[in-house]
Amino acid sequence: MKKYLLIAIVSVFLIPGNAFSQFRPSPEGVKLERTLQMIKGLYVDDVDARQLTEAAIRGMLRELDPHSSYLTEEEVKAMNEPLQGNFEGIGISFNMITDTLYVMEVISGGPSQKVGIQPGDKFIFVNDTLIAGVKMNNQDVVSRLRGPKGTVVEVKVLRRGVSEPITFRIVRDKIPITSIDAAYMVTNEIGYIRLSRFGITSGQEFKEAAGKLRKQGMRHLIFDLTDNGGGILQTANEIASQFLDDEKLIVYTEGKNQPRFTMNAAGTAQLNGGKVVVLVNSNSASASEILAGALQDWDRAVIVGRRTFGKGLVQRQLPLPDGTMIRLTVARYYTPTGRSIQKPYEPGDPDGYQQDFMHRYQHGELFEADSIRFPDSLKYTTLVNKRTVYGGGGIMPDYFVAMDTTGTMLHARLNATGAVNKVAISEVDKNREELLGNYPDALSFADSYQVPDELDGRLRQQALTDGVEWDEAQYVQSRTLILLQLKALMARDLYDSSAFFRIINQENEIFREGLRIISDEQRYEGLLKGIGSNFAQHQK
Repeated sequence: MKKYLLIAIVSVFLIPGNAFSQFRPSPEGVKLERTLQMIKGLYVDDVDARQLTEAAIRGMLRELDPHSSYLTEEEVKAMNEPLQGNFEGIGISFNMITDTLYVMEVISGGPSQKVGIQPGDKFIFVNDTLIAGVKMNNQDVVSRLRGPKGTVVEVKVLRRGVSEPITFRIVRDKIPITSIDAAYMVTNEIGYIRLSRFGITSGQEFKEAAGKLRKQGMRHLIFDLTDNGGGILQTANEIASQFLDDEKLIVYTEGKNQPRFTMNAAGTAQLNGGKVVVLVNSNSASASEILAGALQDWDRAVIVGRRTFGKGLVQRQLPLPDGTMIRLTVARYYTPTGRSIQKPYEPGDPDGYQQDFMHRYQHGELFEADSIRFPDSLKYTTLVNKRTVYGGGGIMPDYFVAMDTTGTMLHARLNATGAVNKVAISEVDKNREELLGNYPDALSFADSYQVPDELDGRLRQQALTDGVEWDEAQYVQSRTLILLQLKALMARDLYDSSAFFRIINQENEIFREGLRIISDEQRYEGLLKGIGSNFAQHQK
């Protein structure tokens, strides 16, 4: 299940009211304006001056760095909405299964729950528009369901066991967007929190999640930042302050036209005791890297996984008079030891920059710790234990975990067509009451439910229906992971997203290695002292 939210990476630098007063027309600016005038006055056909202007702006920014960009009015709204912590709509998450909107989760206290919408319901009409079986894309569906607070949307719903469609009149309201994908106790003393983004409310969400786990006995924490693309810098500072003593440096920024700006821990360091393992991978970026880098530099956590993305450029948001915006790179991020997070790039080559993951794959970095070499100039020393860490792009973990190789093209195709999800949804849809009766909570389901052989056969049939060519050898190779994914998707439908991760983490090697490390006092302390790393030993 995916929640259809656009996730953007932003900074919190404010724009002074006189930000543009320092700029005066330059020969280059006059040249651009003259060119536009000549095109409008002399070109053979009519032209869209706004479109040409936007193309020129995009072209200029493309020549600078991979993160400077131009945003339309619609893109500005979409960028800010999820980070602000709420939007206005009906309060469901959904999946499009065979051209039908299938309700996956009803947000507690939201408008849909108040009128009786249930997981498993299928939306047929939104107002007078048929949305089932018409190949409507997700954004079109979202645009019909969202709307200003207080407005009304009428939906017709098919529900299992009810012969006729049910009509619901839903009054839209503000819907919270949460950042915590999962929070649960792994053992009696070890908690797990997965953060998906750094939004405005993420700091408070994290604090509340950690508080609930502490009441359940948590003494040590596995903090999962894998696939977290970042967000608001201040939020990273807020969460880091939960681990670090007051006034410890968390990050600083500096640029040619920007003086050094520092952010220090501010708070009570409520999580100052106990062991902490932070999980990262190549999709952990920006604010995730700032947080992981600060905890690593202060020897407060062991970082486990693979080298992070390497997004260490600071963008300032520069609004334009027509509601559009330029996000211009003005500085670089540096960790407390002075490491630059930003990976190398060639100006004017955004495509090459985006191919970095493929380059890591081809060079073996995702599979072998000894495939990575850093020159001595990129070695830094942590601030407490004086162990070696590395700069030069991204955060290199203290313990490297190779990418899983059990995945196959068959598994990828099953995911691409949604076959696994369709089987999971169908099984829960038919047996929801029985399953909840036998497994009243996520823990009992995770511990006791076994995927029946029948679902194995139905998965094969679904693959045939979806046109996926079956490869038995590949299925045998990926079967354990596929069936675990099927079980996890069922758990998400029955309970919540924490249930999904409780199950899927059983085959997540980054999580499993992190659990092994945090469970072994001697190994954990050794890594914090630079002993036992399977990466650092290859750098000597």
